[in-house]
Amino acid sequence: MKLTSLHRPGHGSRGRRSPVAVVASAVAVLVTLLATTLTASAQVSAQAAGPCDIYETGGTPCVAAHSTTRALYGSYDGDLYQIRRASDDATLDIGVVAAGGPADGTAQDAFCAGTSCVVTVLYDQSGHGNDLWYQGSDQVPGSDQSSPADAMTESLTVSGNKVYSLYIKPGNSYWRDGHLTGVPTGSEPEGMYMVTSGTHVNGGCCFDYGNSETTRMADGAGTMDAINFSTQCWFGGCQGTGPWVQADLEWGLYPGGSQQWNPNQRDFTNPYVTAMLKNNGTTRFALKGGDAQAGSLTTLWDGSLPPGYSPMKKQGAIVLGSGGDCCKPGGGANLSEGTFYEGAMVAGYPSDETEDAVQANITAATYGPLSGGR
Repeated sequence: MKLTSLHRPGHGSRGRRSPVAVVASAVAVLVTLLATTLTASAQVSAQAAGPCDIYETGGTPCVAAHSTTRALYGSYDGDLYQIRRASDDATLDIGVVAAGGPADGTAQDAFCAGTSCVVTVLYDQSGHGNDLWYQGSDQVPGSDQSSPADAMTESLTVSGNKVYSLYIKPGNSYWRDGHLTGVPTGSEPEGMYMVTSGTHVNGGCCFDYGNSETTRMADGAGTMDAINFSTQCWFGGCQGTGPWVQADLEWGLYPGGSQQWNPNQRDFTNPYVTAMLKNNGTTRFALKGGDAQAGSLTTLWDGSLPPGYSPMKKQGAIVLGSGGDCCKPGGGANLSEGTFYEGAMVAGYPSDETEDAVQANITAATYGPLSGGR
């Protein structure tokens, strides 16, 4: 910028400012421009980053990342999930409209026009290959009561773009054995989050997302470490009607560090809910929840593991939409219902600052009006 450009043309010496005033004014303009540029750059960076970028910066990288609504990395431009239509059993992978952006819901509309579609698999965005196939598929054989979720039940907007949710009903469930592909096992620390619905819930067992048994059996205390979001009051004495963010640690849904009701628990009835769980594997775990459209997280529990759960004995499978002992051939099916929009699992114990930043990223994604569902 030339300092002379600050002079007013067409005026004599009486209209000119002193050199000192000119320099001061120029400096002020430059400072303003620099501040504006830095602010714009910060906003672009914040929008470009995804939850898994934030976790990685915090030293707890994602080992599994799933969503039907948006990319969870700022650079991710791959497929999010696959749908299959009833008319000819053809399949289509649904990707994003742009790298780091929302899902391409219009492609789903065109593919499923005049017929019905189901969601067969949620692809792992983390690069670990932890794709979630429906229990009952060739990849994850299940009972005759297991089936994939309908793909067209509920639409919504993310950043103003039409997308679809994974709308789980009783009988729907997704699974992956990830114990050799990065998912923490034994007493290794881990964290996780999901964005879910506070209006599409029930008290059936068990709407979970997280670490589960590779055997698909209830193998004992500490063999699961998954977020549960439901109105299920496992041990009794619950306050309110839910739904609540709890920890499915196997052999019980824990609202806090014991079978007694945790008075810090609260209902989350928002259309979109952020649910978080982290567990250091030996002594401590934490539960958090919040409105996924605005505001900060509420810490529901941050303290000791329940008696009998230290150390944890995680097996490293991933479950979505059911409990751990679900859906094997010859067995039963999931009894729960709920909605999954996005979620991830990380290696390590995330800091509170990292989780706060993830929540801010979720609210900035602008989850918008719902259509269909409930």
